[in-house]
Amino acid sequence: MKTRNLLKISVLSAFLLLCGQLFSQIQTFEWQGTQRQYLIKIPENHSETMPILYFLHGLGDNITRLDNEFHFQQVADEFQWAVVIPQALSQSGATMWNAGLMASSIDDSGFLMALLDALAEQYPINLDSVFFTGFSMGGFMTHRMAIEHGDRITACAPVSGLITHSMANQTAVAPVRILHIHGTADPVVGYDGNSQYFGGNLGLSVDAILDYWKNANHCVDEPVIDTFPDLKNDGLRFVRYTYEGDAELQHIKVIGGNHTWYMSESQYDIGYMTEIHKFFVGNGGGGEGIAESEDHHLDLWPNPTSGCFSIKVEAATNLEVMDLQGRSVAKYNLTPGTHQIDLGDLPEGLYFIKGENGKVQKLLLTK
Repeated sequence: MKTRNLLKISVLSAFLLLCGQLFSQIQTFEWQGTQRQYLIKIPENHSETMPILYFLHGLGDNITRLDNEFHFQQVADEFQWAVVIPQALSQSGATMWNAGLMASSIDDSGFLMALLDALAEQYPINLDSVFFTGFSMGGFMTHRMAIEHGDRITACAPVSGLITHSMANQTAVAPVRILHIHGTADPVVGYDGNSQYFGGNLGLSVDAILDYWKNANHCVDEPVIDTFPDLKNDGLRFVRYTYEGDAELQHIKVIGGNHTWYMSESQYDIGYMTEIHKFFVGNGGGGEGIAESEDHHLDLWPNPTSGCFSIKVEAATNLEVMDLQGRSVAKYNLTPGTHQIDLGDLPEGLYFIKGENGKVQKLLLTK
């Protein structure tokens, strides 16, 4: 009995010690008379100045649970960045950022920037390298931060979050680099702006969000499209759209994707945090997959075409036709030689013709 009791006491002591360590990491910052909570992770061997990454949690979440899931200290050590995880206040019974979704007097936007200034006085933070990302409601808030503080923020990556209608009426203060990630089968924050879970419209559709940022960043209308290799049996397909402009705009469309942060690259074809970091440091691809290369033109004619075109291949080839949304609309197995392809049943527009050997070429279909 004594041994069992001692074991229980040891387990309880270890649990309380762990809880004490977790909660002791929580910092507070007074903003507008309220003590706001946050976690900050500093890399063990950081340089004189560090970039800073904000991670904004979703509706009803808390920073302790989030840290246990994402292991932000490992993220800080790997990136050599300061990582700050702020806590939203409770509204209507759940922690919620004031992203413009509902009427609220809470100034989360001001709080997050005031916290940045305070942290810059305490730590060697590079204020020319300020990054925001967030999931779900945190994605909504990330869009708001980009709109209201793009003159101070280097880049933002909202995940599964929208621009609310109230925020869409605001003009972005400055062009800012944006990577928007969203699943097409998201029932909570729908790709079309609607929510099956909440039973209503939450904001702009993803297509409208891209139009908003194309206008704000003075981007070209036509994107470069990349497809990530489909190597995992995850039931998903990841397609990236890159729009060049005064500030780069990217969208990773997760075809079949749910309301989920896809984290593990051992399980999925990409990991969100990895792709976000690549984008933030300016190595986020764009033009590596379905991007036309002058050195890799396919031998096809005529182009433009009203429907039929000829193509010559030197070896057996799997040919794929993709539209601007990254969807495969036709596939052909070609033997060596010249072939005629009829796309007359497709709507007019721009398509990408992709060969198995990696050669890609744009084809304009006119009627």
